[in-house]
Amino acid sequence: MERPERKGMEIDRRGFFGAVAGSACGACLAGLTARAQTAPTGAVDTPTAQKGLIKRKPSPWFEPLERGAIRCTLCPRECRIARGRRGPCRARENRDGECYSLVYGNPSLVQLDPVERKPFFHVLPGERALSISTVGCPIECMFCEVWDMALVGPEDVYAYDLPPDMVVRHARDAGARAVSYAFGEPVAFYEYMADTAALAREADLLNLVHTSGYITPEPLQELIDLLDAANVDLKSFDPEFYRETCDAELEPVLETLKLLKAGGVHVEITNILIPTLNDDVGLIREMCSWIKEEMGAEVPLHFARFYPLYKLANLPPTPVSTIDRAREAALDVGLHHVYVSRVTGHEGEDSFCPSCGETIIERIGFVVEEKHLAGGKCKHCAAPIPGIWS
Repeated sequence: MERPERKGMEIDRRGFFGAVAGSACGACLAGLTARAQTAPTGAVDTPTAQKGLIKRKPSPWFEPLERGAIRCTLCPRECRIARGRRGPCRARENRDGECYSLVYGNPSLVQLDPVERKPFFHVLPGERALSISTVGCPIECMFCEVWDMALVGPEDVYAYDLPPDMVVRHARDAGARAVSYAFGEPVAFYEYMADTAALAREADLLNLVHTSGYITPEPLQELIDLLDAANVDLKSFDPEFYRETCDAELEPVLETLKLLKAGGVHVEITNILIPTLNDDVGLIREMCSWIKEEMGAEVPLHFARFYPLYKLANLPPTPVSTIDRAREAALDVGLHHVYVSRVTGHEGEDSFCPSCGETIIERIGFVVEEKHLAGGKCKHCAAPIPGIWS
């Protein structure tokens, strides 16, 4: 399918934004990760943040072992945790033979954002979501963008005392259409997310999650009934990449994707392209073929640009040409909605109708400029477009 060419004026405008994309994205990431080190200043009226462990809550996701040890069953690592010790995620602790979440109701990030920033391009375009996140993560990626929030303990950051009912109230007061569990890893604060999502559903707010997908099937199945949309980071289609770069396994992430799709959750996928590590076009084609066969050609796929940080600060940013090749490969495989993230002004920020090829949503960064949709259908040819549009 050919995409329409840009008109001259639009190319010039997009070219300007593209020229400053690198610095803009870098500033965005710097501002985000700084929230884990200092008292947060959220976009909504929240309680004063404080540093230190605020609350604990019992978790049902564990099995008792001998000598007071437990096995956490929330994520595929299934960590054995001795009495009085914490799991590698830093968010779960064995207290007298019981598993406790150390981050319940204690978000270190509370932020009002466009839905596009999650990123969701087929969910309420142009609307806002209230995002929350705590410390902790079940995996450790060498390219983690929020390492000083996700890869530290609850005593190391400032956090709010914000129980689920207050999250929902703040979301409604701020005019948000959804609550988003994002930026850090929502699996780490599973109980907090689940309780908040239940109240958000009652308040007619959508529940959006951006996750690594590193969760076992049983807790995921319980969560699925509360979720409206999920963006899952499929970091590579190479098992060795997951083991060496994320200290994790690929297969549980693929299982999460299939379970979300089977459960009726709207799914989008993000693949960050890291130079020399996971940017092989052959591997990208293999991944896209799996997405088409197992998830469907309509599932939106976002190729995200890598910027040097954390343990991979020695690598360069992803060349835009690499992202272009990946996008073309995905389209050639037959995926219908393939996007480019963190290259502001790129044609891949827009949505195109797979039937007639016309532009249906025009974006600049996180800003939606024009929508050519009516009732979830293309205004040009009336073809249905998958997503949550109202």
